[in-house]
Amino acid sequence: MNTGLQKMTARQVEAYSGRHEQLFGIRQAELTEGRERGVRIAEVNNGGGLRFTVLLDRGLDIGNAAFKDTNLAFLTTGDFAHPSYFADRGIEWLRNWGGGLVTGCGLRNVGSPGEADGETFSLHGRLSNIPAREVVCREVWQKEGCVLTVEGKMAERRIFGENLQLARRISTPVGGDWIQIEDTMTNQGFQPEPAFLLFHVNWGFPIIHEKSVLEAVPHKVEPRDDTAATGLKDWSRMQPPTQGYAEQCFYHDIPAGRDGFSRMSIKSPKAGLKVEVAYRKKELPNLIQWKMMGQGAYVTGLEPANCRVGGRAAELKRKPHCILKGGESVTFVVRLGISTL
Repeated sequence: MNTGLQKMTARQVEAYSGRHEQLFGIRQAELTEGRERGVRIAEVNNGGGLRFTVLLDRGLDIGNAAFKDTNLAFLTTGDFAHPSYFADRGIEWLRNWGGGLVTGCGLRNVGSPGEADGETFSLHGRLSNIPAREVVCREVWQKEGCVLTVEGKMAERRIFGENLQLARRISTPVGGDWIQIEDTMTNQGFQPEPAFLLFHVNWGFPIIHEKSVLEAVPHKVEPRDDTAATGLKDWSRMQPPTQGYAEQCFYHDIPAGRDGFSRMSIKSPKAGLKVEVAYRKKELPNLIQWKMMGQGAYVTGLEPANCRVGGRAAELKRKPHCILKGGESVTFVVRLGISTL
């Protein structure tokens, strides 16, 4: 049912309710069980059927998410563990990863772990395990209506080394059907610094189902490796959960529309929904598709990025890559849209 919240003023909402939270809002809380204990969260309800949880102590990642009671996100067999459990080596990142709708990867490594510049880098970097500071949750009333926002800052820095900051703003319109993530990365140091960022957007069942189909305008698709090459002709189609399935990754070079955004969507007859990942192409030239059709690991990731996933050493050899000069900033924009079929 359309409640007309998008067109209501603050005073109109107040006339129909005791307080705004009756219809929409953001509630902060803290997780208490197991390895998740101590993780601060912000639960967002936009009043239009879109609900999601922002993990304040995990890089402002988005965990659970649903639209009109239909699940959107993939959750791993793990949990949204407190960053104090993070082991910054090899693939130990996976032990601290609970999945969720959006996971931030970076800022100094994305993808494979390895050695570079005399340092050891873990899978997908540290961003998802950095607690946010200066967190602000608020209602922003505009002429077009109310927008709910969650904002905060994460920093990856050390003396005699990097000094990178990421300021993230997550927003959703009251009564609307989209989430926008706007990240501004700044090199607060004085030396040039390679900077990598990937938005790991993880769609799960029932969005992902054997009848689900990926859609985009015609574009170049490149398999990451020999395993992915065997599935190249079927990149846009899903399979049932398959025992022993080997993950496949594809690099998509999708041209931007007139608004500067590239897009890929998933049409899910099972869920009765179409979901879309739109990203500003200028700063995020790559879309990595992670196709994992395994039993208990049934997920498709659509991942806008300013790099690929071979790891820091491989990325530094590949041109061009993002180098931020001292004091320089770059802003990335990703929008997730949901519509009914």
